[in-house]
Amino acid sequence: MIKQQFEIPASYKKWTTGLLSVGVLTLVLGFIFLGLNKDVHSQTRFWAVLLQNSLFFLLIVNASMFFICVTVLALGGWQMAFRRVPEAISTLVPVFSGLALLVLVGVVMTEGGHHIYHWLDKEHVEHDPILKGKSGFLNPVFFFVWTIIAMGVWTLAGRKMRQLSSQVDENPPVTGEDARAFQWTNTIWASVFLVAFGLTVGSTIPWLWLMSIDAHWYSTMYSWYTFASTFVAGMSLVALFVIYLKNNDYLEYVNDEHLHDLGKFMFAFSIFWTYLWYSQFMLIWYANIPEETVYFKPRSQGPYKVIFFLNLIANFVLPFLLLMKRGSKRNYTTIALVALLIIVGHWIDFYQMVMPGALGEHYSLSWFEFGIMALYAGLIMHFVGKALAKKPLVSINHPLLKESIVHHT
Repeated sequence: MIKQQFEIPASYKKWTTGLLSVGVLTLVLGFIFLGLNKDVHSQTRFWAVLLQNSLFFLLIVNASMFFICVTVLALGGWQMAFRRVPEAISTLVPVFSGLALLVLVGVVMTEGGHHIYHWLDKEHVEHDPILKGKSGFLNPVFFFVWTIIAMGVWTLAGRKMRQLSSQVDENPPVTGEDARAFQWTNTIWASVFLVAFGLTVGSTIPWLWLMSIDAHWYSTMYSWYTFASTFVAGMSLVALFVIYLKNNDYLEYVNDEHLHDLGKFMFAFSIFWTYLWYSQFMLIWYANIPEETVYFKPRSQGPYKVIFFLNLIANFVLPFLLLMKRGSKRNYTTIALVALLIIVGHWIDFYQMVMPGALGEHYSLSWFEFGIMALYAGLIMHFVGKALAKKPLVSINHPLLKESIVHHT
C-alpha cells in the first residue's frame, strides 16, 4: 500500500515558520532602515534586492511547469513517479508573479528605482541617443503591459495543466481512445505554455526585467543565459523535494533511476550555463569594444570580482566535479548538497546581474540580502507543502505511469 497523501510534519512546519519569521522581520527592518532612508543608495539597495529575489524565484518555480510541458511534448513518462512535485512547485507562479509585479511597480514609482532602470528618467533619455532609440519598448507602459501578459499566460496555462492532471485522478481513462484524447489535450496546453515561454522567458522578459538595468549594453545570448540559470536551479529545487519526500517514505515508485535522471539534468544544464557564460564573456572580451566590455569590466575587475569568480566556481566547477561520476548522481546526500549549492550559486548569479548596474560600488551582501532570500525560501516551503498535501502524490490513473515504474537509465 503506497502512501498517497502527504502530511506536513511538525519539523517541516517549524523550518517554514522560522524562515518566514526571519524573512518578514528582515523585510520590515529593511523598509524602515533602507526603504525610508533619505540616502538614495539605501533606497536603491532595498528595491534592487527585492527585484533580484522576486525575479529569480519566480523564474525558477516557473521552470517546473516548463519541465512538465517539455516532457509532455516528448511523450516522456519517466517523471510520472514524481510529477506531482513540479506541479506543486508551479502553484507558486501566480503567488510570486503577484509579488514580482508589486516590486516592479515599487521600482518604477520610487526615486531609488530610477537608479535601477535608468530609462525611467525622461530627461536623461532625451539627452541619451541610445536610450532614446530604445524608448519604444523601454517605457513603463510597454514594460507593464508585456509583464502582465506574460505572468497571466504562465498562470493560466500552468493552472490548466494542473487541472488536467487532477482530472485523471477523478475520471481515469477507460479505453485506449480515452487515453489518447487525454494525452492530446495535454499536448495542446503544453504547447500553448511552451510557445508563451519561448516568447517571454526565452527572449523578451529577461531583456525588460534584467538586461535593461544596463540599458547601454546588450547580448543576444542574455535570455538563454537567464533561462539556463533558472532552469538548472528549478531542477535542483525539484530534486530537493523529491529527496525530502523519498526520505520520509513517500514516492514509493521513485528509485535510483529517477534520481539519476534528475542528477543528469543538473549536471548537463550546469555545463550548458557555463557554455553560455563563457561564450558571452569571451566574445565580448575578444572584441574589446568599449560599449560591450563596460558590462564585464566592473564584474571581473572591479568591486564584484570575488562574486564574479565565485559564481563560476559554485555553478560550474563544483557541480561538474561532484556530479561527474555515475554513482554521485544516485546518491541522495550528494544530489541534495549539490542542489542547494546550485540554487544558492544561481542566486549569486542573479545578484551580480542586478547589483553592478543598480548600485555600482555601493553594494552590500549582508543581513538584508540573506534575510529576503530566507523569506522566499519560507514561502516556497509553505506553498509547496500545502499543494503536496492537497492531492495524491502519485497520479495512479495516468496512462504513462507504468513507463515511469519500469524506467531504467
